Amino acid sequence: MGVKMEKRQEQRTISGLELEKIKEIWAGLALTAAARERIAAAEPILAQRELSAAQRETTESRQLLEKFGTPPLVSLEGMKQILQIAEKGDMLIPEQLEQVENALAAVRRMRDYLARGQQYQIPLAYYGENLQLLEEIREQIHQQIRSGQVEDHATRELFDLRGQIQRTREKSREKAEGVLRAHRECMSDSFCVMRGGHLCVPVKKEYKFRISGSVIDKSSTGSTLFIEPAAVQKYEEELTLLLVQEDNEVRRILYTLTVMIGEQLEAFRENCRVMERLDFAFSKGKLSMEWDCVSPIVGTDKKISLSGARHPLMDRTVAVPLDFEMGEEIRGVVITGPNTGGKTVALKTVALCCMLAGWGLHVPCREARVCMNSQYLCDIGDGQNLAENLSTFSAHITNVLAILRRVNEESLVIMDELGSGTDPTEGMGIAIAILEALRQSGCLFLVTTHYPEVKEYAAHTPGVINARMTFDRESLRPLYQMVIGEAGASCAFAIAERLGMPRSMLDIAKKAAYGNPEDVHDLGGLKKELAGGGPRIQRDTSSARQKDLSHKFRRGDSVMLSPDHKIGIVCEPVNDKGCLRVQLPDRKIWINHKRVKLHVAADRLYPPDYDFSIVFDTVENRKKRHDMERKYMGEVTIEYEE
Repeated sequence: MGVKMEKRQEQRTISGLELEKIKEIWAGLALTAAARERIAAAEPILAQRELSAAQRETTESRQLLEKFGTPPLVSLEGMKQILQIAEKGDMLIPEQLEQVENALAAVRRMRDYLARGQQYQIPLAYYGENLQLLEEIREQIHQQIRSGQVEDHATRELFDLRGQIQRTREKSREKAEGVLRAHRECMSDSFCVMRGGHLCVPVKKEYKFRISGSVIDKSSTGSTLFIEPAAVQKYEEELTLLLVQEDNEVRRILYTLTVMIGEQLEAFRENCRVMERLDFAFSKGKLSMEWDCVSPIVGTDKKISLSGARHPLMDRTVAVPLDFEMGEEIRGVVITGPNTGGKTVALKTVALCCMLAGWGLHVPCREARVCMNSQYLCDIGDGQNLAENLSTFSAHITNVLAILRRVNEESLVIMDELGSGTDPTEGMGIAIAILEALRQSGCLFLVTTHYPEVKEYAAHTPGVINARMTFDRESLRPLYQMVIGEAGASCAFAIAERLGMPRSMLDIAKKAAYGNPEDVHDLGGLKKELAGGGPRIQRDTSSARQKDLSHKFRRGDSVMLSPDHKIGIVCEPVNDKGCLRVQLPDRKIWINHKRVKLHVAADRLYPPDYDFSIVFDTVENRKKRHDMERKYMGEVTIEYEE
């Protein structure tokens, strides 16, 4: 469990450099699976002699590529399995033997390619002397195997057997066709057919006793029988015996070739190892050419000097070359400057150039001198992880603590936006504490920040220096160039103004940053400038409209109902559902207001304070109400129509 946790922390401390993309591009230049696996597992080489040898190998492979073009390497796919079959004494099939022949042909071409490199005294070219041609095996396979099968002329005996087989088949067909012609009236077709490996004639069912032979098959309807004539059977027996003899001879040839390969297993395996190693070496040379790299000077003196460095994943026509130098007296560089000014790209460029050199690769620079580093520890990106419940600041601190636990004087540490993601005052203090811890560890470190206090710390601390990314204040565009020894400004106000922030907002920002914070509440012109044209909420106004409809009709109005044109009297106005109640001559009904039209208003039909119960109530209800107004009536109820 502890090993897994340590491995996860190690992955975190190098994340953000896009190493997987780089390895993916690199692996795409290799042909063998072994070379691709080696690329995937690439790590910094910690032995100085081994790293120097790896760098020389890259240089030599590029020299060969530039002089003679792409080498004739092949993937050697399946060769290890083929050699295992031969080692166990099993028989190799023709397709596998052809793979062996192709591999040996590639070995011969590769040896010829390297022989030309020996004329220029390129050491990598002498690997060709470790390649064994095994010409006898290649020639034997070439003579006996072709197009996935054993060649007729592989042996005299096989040639004779296949000749006899061919003649026997021709005689068998002649006999079958003779039977077909002699009994044409019995046949359902005019040609012979193969059924179950037997040559048959198609005989009508009713004539099956007219043809001497064995019934092999019948048609789907049963009306035709496929009979192997007796005259053909003797040839089939002879053919079966010849086919057995042919198979035995083919197997003998294949086993003989397999044994020849088995006797040279170690030579084949050495060829595979050399070809895979050459494939790995040439993949480094191809990458150097593709990225237009140079061979770096690699030392242990803790000095980094890059001239015209480029991020390997950026377009060369767009990327601005970076000049960078640190080491000896300067162990830490604090990079400042505007956002989008190239600080993070500069960090990654330096780290990747050092790491590529540590892998034994060339670096994308005009000139480069780098130092060996035992570790490359990085904190780049916000690191926010919802699955692990990590905020941006928590993720930064978790990563930083993992780095501080592992850092030593041979490490190269890269940190982006140091101390960000929390209260600026406290973040500044944490940033300075981290820098001091790194300084005392003796490692080389590069960090980016916007804190003025961190710039002051770098300006007054031995071994630490400021650097800034240049910015054209007139055009308000970053120049993506680093100046060592100077602190840079963030230029946030200028950039925000160029991107369209309103002037009133910028005034408030400047007051908050440099003036009286109480003045920021003056929002006079700000609200007008920010009056947006974005999407709006669509509120439901139907209830408001229905409320207005309650005044459309009054009790007592004479109305006309559509589509029957009936006349009625409004007894209840429009409710919240848009319906009103109308008294017709024989009943009361509810009807939607859209089907009702005012005929005569109530104030024209009835005097003020008119008692509408005369119109709408029954005689019984009016009497009960009159009695209830005069005296107590006990349990008396008035019923209304629904």
